[in-house]
Amino acid sequence: MPTERDEKPAEPTRIVFTEDGPALVDGPVELVAPDGTVTRADRFLVAICLCKRSRSYPLCDTSHRHRRRCRDS
Repeated sequence: MPTERDEKPAEPTRIVFTEDGPALVDGPVELVAPDGTVTRADRFLVAICLCKRSRSYPLCDTSHRHRRRCRDS
């Protein structure tokens, strides 16, 4: 019996990596953490935190804006 995972979507999911911020994913999405916690976001565009500073991790709350990242010169 085929499962949802076996079915191919009509269009691929688009993920945009921003230079200094979150990954932007066309929603809705369901995010599964390593501990099995599931976060569902029903928005049409979902910002996923990559810096792990967000208080609403795995969703971005723009905490990355408060501190500049160190860059190699």
